Amino acid sequence: MGVTVEVHQVYKYPFEQVVASFLRKYPNPMDKNVISVKTVEEKIDVSTGIIYRKRIAICKNVVPEILRKVSVLKVPNVQLEEESWLNPQERNMAIQSHCLTWTQYASMREESIFRESMENPNWTEFIQRGRITITGAGFLNCILETFASTFLRQGAQKGIRIMEMLLKEQCGAPSAE
Repeated sequence: MGVTVEVHQVYKYPFEQVVASFLRKYPNPMDKNVISVKTVEEKIDVSTGIIYRKRIAICKNVVPEILRKVSVLKVPNVQLEEESWLNPQERNMAIQSHCLTWTQYASMREESIFRESMENPNWTEFIQRGRITITGAGFLNCILETFASTFLRQGAQKGIRIMEMLLKEQCGAPSAE
């Protein structure tokens, strides 16, 4: 079956400031679920100027204790892989991430983009779409997908709040125009 979560946000800050804040967002005391984020690859395509990054995030396992009775879910941490393509000339950054843990039972994928807002070139639009599909857990598939959907929605909103806070701390009040 699977569940999909979509988020759309306009940050009233320039693209460069938003991307810089995104890349420094974690770890952060506002979200103790993200333990670490490490850049494992970074390269620039000299012909296009596009900066490619691959990062690995280590996150706390947030599956409720009751569901961790299933042995495969009884792990302390979960690994996520994030790849991004930053195009400074076009003022956009595409991001794809997926879960590296539980791949035989679950598929978690997110696609995000930061881009200059069409409404105002000093603002940045953020669009994110995440999808989780659970398989191989029998009757627990639906329960786990429901939990995952709620967690994804709450996580996306928390991520937006963290970004807003970081941007305000690092850049001051948002741009009104």
